Amino acid sequence: MRRKLIVLGSGFGAFSLIKEIDAAAYDVIVVSPRNHFLFTPLLPSTTVGTIEFRSIIESIRVAKPDIQFYQAACLSIDTDQGRITCWQELDDSEFTLEYDLLVIAVGASNNTYGIPGVHEHAMFLKELADARAIRQRIIDCFEQASVPGLAEVERKRLVHVVIVGGGPTGVEFAAEMHDFLVGDLQKSFPQLKDDVRITLLEATSQILSSFDVNLSSYAIKRFRRQRIEVRVRSIVSKVEAHAVHLADRSVIPYGLLVWSTGIGPRPLVQSLSFEKELRGRIVVDEYLRVRGRSDVFALGDCATQYGTDLPATSQVAQQEGRYLGRVFNRQARGKPIKPFEYQHLGMLAYIGSNRALADLTSVKGHGIAAWLFWRSAYLTKLVSFRNKALVLFDWCKTFFFGRDISRF
Repeated sequence: MRRKLIVLGSGFGAFSLIKEIDAAAYDVIVVSPRNHFLFTPLLPSTTVGTIEFRSIIESIRVAKPDIQFYQAACLSIDTDQGRITCWQELDDSEFTLEYDLLVIAVGASNNTYGIPGVHEHAMFLKELADARAIRQRIIDCFEQASVPGLAEVERKRLVHVVIVGGGPTGVEFAAEMHDFLVGDLQKSFPQLKDDVRITLLEATSQILSSFDVNLSSYAIKRFRRQRIEVRVRSIVSKVEAHAVHLADRSVIPYGLLVWSTGIGPRPLVQSLSFEKELRGRIVVDEYLRVRGRSDVFALGDCATQYGTDLPATSQVAQQEGRYLGRVFNRQARGKPIKPFEYQHLGMLAYIGSNRALADLTSVKGHGIAAWLFWRSAYLTKLVSFRNKALVLFDWCKTFFFGRDISRF
């Protein structure tokens, strides 16, 4: 009789496991609030229309048709009974599922560090719905700012984009926003071109802290040349509807505020009694088993390996998912397994104007060549031929016809 394997989540870790697992050896059930995999590295590009939303998602059901999928959120896990309780938002119903093996790959949530007003007024960039909301807000701000008779102060506030967080997501959104302003919005709203501002706030001493320091410095120089204001050591103390307050008591008005400062544990992970590290991530062993359990595994942003502080990146989650899928396949055939070993492949970041950073193990580069490598690498890593074709088409469409600024 086949063992029942339940996978919680549909991110890089869960999706890589699903693609790798031999569904003939297990009864595989996937539970996730969203029914698709999202290629998050290209999510900033969708906020301004460089790439369309559906070009970077892949349906779970299509990707692995021989599994069961339930669009629901896991509310609780009963490890004694080997059972999970799930909630479906569509009809507000609850149901339970039993498992023999459980994989927790629910990712992480946006970390606001308890700063007042962030949840109420800032916009996040983690899901496709977030990107769509940001895209709508950008157009709204420019349309409002173009209304005649508007006070100058209000007009400048509306076209001021503030990004909190100088990590890869914040930096790439700032870069995409710059390209959008220079290439499209200035043509459609020429009267606003002198008022537009982009400000990037970072609490530490440098942006892209995980990159080589020379590449980080290059990014700052490029941003300043592109009129993107970078403010390091800028700690946000409070967020209001139209202004950001900093710890040094300065106030920055904004029309759009995007929050991209880091991650925190999801409510499900917080509720579990498993061993966790200081940041709330589940501690797993070298085989990605939850410490003290042989039937529960965790991977991706919600977990960390004991004694090894791996970064919470899609690259780590993807490798963990593939590894765990192979482990299950080997166990089903009675073959021995090896501990997980992370292979760092390097980091990439887009910084605008057809320039990128490439921080690889053997090469560290920047400029147009790095941008071409950035595009080719992401195109290669897209999960299906359909996605590759759609993204390539979107890039060509943007190059020849520009980005769409319609609101619907």
